[in-house]
Amino acid sequence: MKKSYLFIAIALVATLLLGACAQATEAPATTEAPTEAPVVTEAPTEAPTAAPTEAPTEAAPVATLRIWADEQRAPVLAELGAEFKAQYNVDVVVENISGIRDQFAVAAPAGEGPDIIVIAHDQMPALVASGLLAPIELGAKSSEFVEEALKAFTYQGALYGMPYATENLGFFYNTDLVTEVPTTWQGVYDLSKQLIADGKVEYGMVLGGTSYDAYPWMSSQGGYIFGLDANGDYNPQDVGIDSEGMIKFGEMALQWKNDGVLSDNLDNTTAKSMFKDGTVAFMMNGPWELGNLRDAGTPFAVAAFPDSGAPFMGVQGFCVNAFSENILLAQSFLTEFVATEDAMLKFYQADPRVPALKSALEKMDDPDLIKIAEAGANAQPMPGIPEMGKVWGDWGNALTFIFDGSKTPEQAYKDAAANIRAAIATDTKGMVNLPGSWQKAAGFDCEWDPKCAATVMTLGDDGLYTATFKIPAGDYEVKVALDGGWDTNYGVDGVAGGDNVKFTVATEGDVLFSFDPNSHILTVTVP
Repeated sequence: MKKSYLFIAIALVATLLLGACAQATEAPATTEAPTEAPVVTEAPTEAPTAAPTEAPTEAAPVATLRIWADEQRAPVLAELGAEFKAQYNVDVVVENISGIRDQFAVAAPAGEGPDIIVIAHDQMPALVASGLLAPIELGAKSSEFVEEALKAFTYQGALYGMPYATENLGFFYNTDLVTEVPTTWQGVYDLSKQLIADGKVEYGMVLGGTSYDAYPWMSSQGGYIFGLDANGDYNPQDVGIDSEGMIKFGEMALQWKNDGVLSDNLDNTTAKSMFKDGTVAFMMNGPWELGNLRDAGTPFAVAAFPDSGAPFMGVQGFCVNAFSENILLAQSFLTEFVATEDAMLKFYQADPRVPALKSALEKMDDPDLIKIAEAGANAQPMPGIPEMGKVWGDWGNALTFIFDGSKTPEQAYKDAAANIRAAIATDTKGMVNLPGSWQKAAGFDCEWDPKCAATVMTLGDDGLYTATFKIPAGDYEVKVALDGGWDTNYGVDGVAGGDNVKFTVATEGDVLFSFDPNSHILTVTVP
């Protein structure tokens, strides 16, 4: 956006404010003079106070912009806001908010939301579908951004976010154990077997999850989540969870596990610990793990994925509230003060992520982050369509079933795909569910399934959602998920996307679940 638009926006706001002030200070006209002078009964005892000798040095701000950001971005935005006010006399208030997407979805329609929010690109489509985001016009600035980052914030042909950083997984390896990184998965297998035989590692590799964290391996075999339509957009009718490549990955992973090359662990925290202490030579992880590995003193480096595996790419960016009264000012602040090399480098220094602005990307000097960026050269944008929320549970559960031996790779992924297609075809809007480890234990044919019809909660007259189930003795975890998917879920203390709620059943009996839709807090009452 040209800077002249910013002056026009500020001028319009200022004109409205000045006009209001003029109306407030102008004395009303007198239609008729009084017929008698007022009677003064007593002279004033004090002289009037002297007029001030100096006028106020600072005019009232012509407008205020509110921004919701997390703790990493907030300080940089506050600094940029101070510069914006110094130049244009527009206040910028930056608030550190957790669960931005979910809180914004409630506040924006009520007129209480901020002008600008910072979110991941895959959270954007649902907000657009609800009419909560305004399109952003970058004009000539568009050419200054990485094309794939812009594409990630494009929905139905319009741009709804200005990207600032990208992130993806990289292939981490222990440099004390690996001097030359294999370029094929067969090479990784062979080297792992040798390291195990030499007593240098317990396993060659560990997975930090069953879906996103394993996707580069899946995609290297031809596996995919959604196909593309004629416009290059993700097509929810083309589900690839049971594709030939996905099944091939499942067969490879199972063989590696059975051969003792791949750990049977699928927990992210444990996987990171195993890599840090040298139990394994390889893992797939992201830029968020760099600081932990450096602090631990782990000898590591990052490479591209074997067999040209493509990770998912996430994009962080800024979106503008469609209900804002300052849309033009908000976009001007973003294009003129945030979309600069200096500002983008400040974000990069505050929280190392790969800049989406090309000039800042060229100045990136973290060698490990550069390697992660190279590992994501062929990254696929995380599907930002609403249907993605109905994929996570069944997709992730498939590998769990394969590893515990309850299903073959082919059956696991075919069942998962069938469930996902059924969920996409079913309207689950308004569903409030209790996905968790308890579902299967309670006798239901589901586990960590946010669309399981058997574990839906019902709304009572008191405004709370409740459900009661007989659950055997044991330790369990649960969350509340809305609309039959994982896009909107709540954990401990009602935090959006928060930690799982843990509970223990001492003796088998009825367990009462109660969810407050206002505080988002789940209460579990055990027998």
